[in-house]
Order: sequence, then structure tokens, then C-alpha cells
Amino acid sequence: MKSSRRGQVDPFIVMDMVEAARKIEAEGRRVIHMEVGQPGTPAPARALAAAGRAMAAGSLGYTVSLGLPELRRAIADLYRRWYGIDLDPGRVVVTSGSSGAFLLAFAALFDAGARVGLGEPGYPSYRAILQAMSLVPVGIQTRAENRFQPVTSDLACQDLQGLIVASPGNPAGTMLGRAELKALMDHAQERGISFISDEIYHGLHYGARAVSALEISDQAYVINSFSKYFSMTGWRVGWMVVPPDHVRTVERLAQNLFICAPHVAQVAALAALEAEEEMEANRTVYAANRQLMLEGLPKAGFTRIAPPDGAFYVYADISDLTQDSLGFAQEVLRGVGVALAPGMDFDPIRGARSLRFSYARGTADIEEGLTRLHEFMGRRG
Repeated sequence: MKSSRRGQVDPFIVMDMVEAARKIEAEGRRVIHMEVGQPGTPAPARALAAAGRAMAAGSLGYTVSLGLPELRRAIADLYRRWYGIDLDPGRVVVTSGSSGAFLLAFAALFDAGARVGLGEPGYPSYRAILQAMSLVPVGIQTRAENRFQPVTSDLACQDLQGLIVASPGNPAGTMLGRAELKALMDHAQERGISFISDEIYHGLHYGARAVSALEISDQAYVINSFSKYFSMTGWRVGWMVVPPDHVRTVERLAQNLFICAPHVAQVAALAALEAEEEMEANRTVYAANRQLMLEGLPKAGFTRIAPPDGAFYVYADISDLTQDSLGFAQEVLRGVGVALAPGMDFDPIRGARSLRFSYARGTADIEEGLTRLHEFMGRRG
């Protein structure tokens, strides 16, 4: 049986590292996980309690395709609290994680063959989803001096129908200021380029908060998720905010592609929005972990890093150590039991010379991981 060209997407190498780490753990060794962007904390206690009550109460059938109305209202209220935005809940679409939001956004905005720009290094699933939908991902090589965020001069010669921007970004954790984000949005607006703002790491900042695209213009698709700040990766619930005249288009797509996001996850998400005190305590842990990484990685020999503004990653240039980040990460895993993410996922051109370190786990794990990395580099000479 033939398979489609659309299905021939690149593997997600970090998941291969997760599997390699699982095999080592099965041998009885303890692995420190710095490879995946998954909080080490559970879902908020309020969310777990609400889910338990909902399951005990009876059937959890389909919801309406745009999501539980009370959840959409609560998400709109979050924008008032965080950004001072008066957002119509009717523009909020609850999705099956941010991945479901990207599928809906790409289907609503682009016809087959459309060229969609994305900064590199960047989240690898952008490329894979675009390719699987017969769209053309256009990698934009960002620069360290711009803290691995795109700037308008990077777009000058690009023929694009869409542009995806992430702030804080994955893997570098750097953010765009209001002026920089506005410049990109203005550039897109002037050229008829659809603008998608990935804001799934909002809430996870260590200085000034991140700026939402909605503070600048309604002419954007804004995507967010309960996975990161709210520690609900496995619940698979996210959301997006779309321009008013796009709601019905997205609703029709959601009806047919997903029916709705998981009902019990929506109930839990609604309760999670009332648990910001717990989430802020988690952010305090990440802030401490970040400081440990910024101090400990250079001592271990990883000196070429862009200090992150948000999220829970540090991205390092290791070209002075190797030209094979996958082989290097495998060597670290086998040698001292620390799992890292090779850069090829995030940057097809320069990724063989980069690594991503996640500090989303508990502080004790981060301290142990740094000790092991220092030991590994000492052995390596």
C-alpha cells in the first residue's frame, strides 16, 4: 500500500531520547530528565478535584465544538487579568491541546501550497504539521544577536502567506518586546500575511511579562494551552482566540475534525484557572531552577547560551564541543544518565551544533543533573 508524501515528516528526535532514557531506566538506572518540556508538577489540586467530581457525577458526553461556554468566559477573563484586554468570549475556541489549535488555524487560514514562515530554532511540530497539511514551512534563520527571535529584516525577501511567532519561544525561552512584536505584526498586516502568535508559555516569565499579540491587534490567531503554566500536558486541552469573522469557519472545522476537546479536561481546565496561587508557586521553582542552570551550565563547560526570559529551557551552542549534538546527547545519557534534547529538532541547519536543556523538573533533579553534567565534562577533558 502506498503512503503519501505528506506523511513523510521528520521524526521528533526528543521523543527518541525519551525512549532511550526509558530503556536505561528499565535497567535500574536513574535518569535526570532535561529533554522534555513537561512540568514536573501535577495538575492543580483544584483541577484534579473538579475532574473527580465530574466523573463521579455521571456521563461526560460531547460538549459544543467551541468548548464549554463557562470555560470560554473564564479564558476571556484571564485576558482581562493578565493583559487588561476586554475580550469577547465568543472569539475563544477550546481545542484538543495547542496541537489541535494549530491544525484548526492552518486549515482555516491556508490553502495547499501556502508558504508559512517560522523562526529557527523553533518548535519542530510547526514544520511537521504544515507538511502534513500540504503547506510549505519556510525556515527563517534567526540570529543570536536578536536572541533567536525573528525581526522584520529577516522577512524582507520572503514570499509568505503566513508567519508563526512564539514568545517566549521554544527552545531558547527568549521573548519579543512590545515594539518588536508590533513591528512583525505590522509587517504582516501590510503584506496580507496571516499572523499566528504561539503564546503557550505565557505566565512563565522571570522579569517583565510576555506581551500578547491581542494587545496590539485583533488581526491575529493567538494560541495557548493549559499544558505549561497550568501543568496539564496530558489533559490535552488548549485554546485559541481568532478574529470575530473567523469564528464560524473555525467552528465548522472543529465540528468535523475533533467534535470537541475532551469534556473532563475542560472541566479540569476551568478549575485550573482559579488556581493561580499554586501556579505562581511552581513558577518560583522554575525561577530558582533557571538561576541554577545559568550558573551551573557555564561551570560545566556550556558557555554559549542565550539567557531565557521565559518558558523553562536553556539553548546552548556547543559547536566548540561537537558537530554532532545527537551523538553528544546519547553519550551524555549513557555516561551519566542525563537526558538532553539535540538541536536538530529545532533547527535543521544549525541544530547539530546545539542542545536544549529543560529545567521543568524539581530543583533537586536540576542540581543533580548539573552535578552529573560537570562530571561528564570533566571526564571528557
